[in-house]
Amino acid sequence: MARLGTGIGWRPEIADAVERMPGIDWVEVVAENTCPGHLPDSLRRLLDRGVTVVPHGVSLGLGGADRPDAGRLAALAERAEALGSPLVTEHIAFVRAGGPLTTTARLEAGHLLPVPRTRDALDVLCENVRVAQDALPVPLAVENIAALISWPGEEMTEGQFLYELADRTGVRLLIDVANLHTNHVNHGEDPAKALAELPLEAIAYVHVAGGFERDGVWHDSHAHPVPLPVLDVLADLASRVSPPGVLLERDENFPEPDELERELRAIREAISVGGEAFPQERDGHPDVPAAGDAARQRLGLAQAALLSALVAGTPAPEGFDRVRLGVQARSLAAKRADVVAKVAPELPGILGTAYRPAFLAYAQGHPMRGGYRQDALDFAEHVLLGEGPGEGRARRELRRWWLDRSGPAPRSRSRLARVARVGRSLTGR
Repeated sequence: MARLGTGIGWRPEIADAVERMPGIDWVEVVAENTCPGHLPDSLRRLLDRGVTVVPHGVSLGLGGADRPDAGRLAALAERAEALGSPLVTEHIAFVRAGGPLTTTARLEAGHLLPVPRTRDALDVLCENVRVAQDALPVPLAVENIAALISWPGEEMTEGQFLYELADRTGVRLLIDVANLHTNHVNHGEDPAKALAELPLEAIAYVHVAGGFERDGVWHDSHAHPVPLPVLDVLADLASRVSPPGVLLERDENFPEPDELERELRAIREAISVGGEAFPQERDGHPDVPAAGDAARQRLGLAQAALLSALVAGTPAPEGFDRVRLGVQARSLAAKRADVVAKVAPELPGILGTAYRPAFLAYAQGHPMRGGYRQDALDFAEHVLLGEGPGEGRARRELRRWWLDRSGPAPRSRSRLARVARVGRSLTGR
């Protein structure tokens, strides 16, 4: 694996600062937020300077029961080629469930959720990874995720699960040491044991990020400074292998550039303290047997039941910690409210302080049925149907906003046509 060096997650909010930072060898971009034909000028300048750019996907759902969507894979491949990337990365997670496989309603999480560490889930994941590898023009690396909840009846530790995945598929691993710390706090899993069980020679690079603890639960926020325990896990990893790359993630609540530079220095110091080991080349990998339809269906039903409990208010599946499920459900609803406010900033602008409580109340009984932009439209329609805040001028502004975005074509300038469309749209569903 090529050496990447030290990098940082590129985000528009810190684009100028990243360009000026010394010692930045590479950056990572969220694949779904990147348009190959319209790259931001800052990213183009970094590419022109020879800075490596790696697309990091968040919506493929390789741990889901369904096979990877061909359109999403094609989009990820397109970004890898447009950016000249040496690899692409995704997550060991599921992000949607239900549908034809389980004959249940299709649900979207809008979040990365953990897969059960079972033989069924491993068989499905291995086949999905192989499908993705065949569709991508560059190597794939997959990331371990942080989890507020854990599945009952798991058959493997995280390290064993990742080892078998890498051994059976040859996929590279993106190891997030902050996520190892998260799972230590939330589930009592020992990061040192997980590292000892990993195929260290399969590591493509490492993520480092911050979070916070509340009521005994660690939240992987990507919005707080990197804490000392996470740096300790990084040093432990560096004492076992010399990671090809390490990257600082920060997604919101961005500090001043000098604080980001201090965190990067702390990361380099942790790697130095950990020392260096030299990874060995792996042998070839056996072919991955196809996951049977029965395994996919069992996994699909289990994931659909869990996701429905989290986003649709159905009873918790047997064996899950109901308190933790409640924490996760509230976290998902809060994330939906935050992201919708970003993709449709007009909504909090129109509704003011009533936006957030109204959206959280809406989310309790209305699962996300598409992406976040569709979620924004659905919420606005919910309010316009009289089930939320907004009256007078605010309601008129919200109606205009919804009409401008809900149809397949720009709305007519004719007042009569607009009135007719409102009536059809809001009463005809």
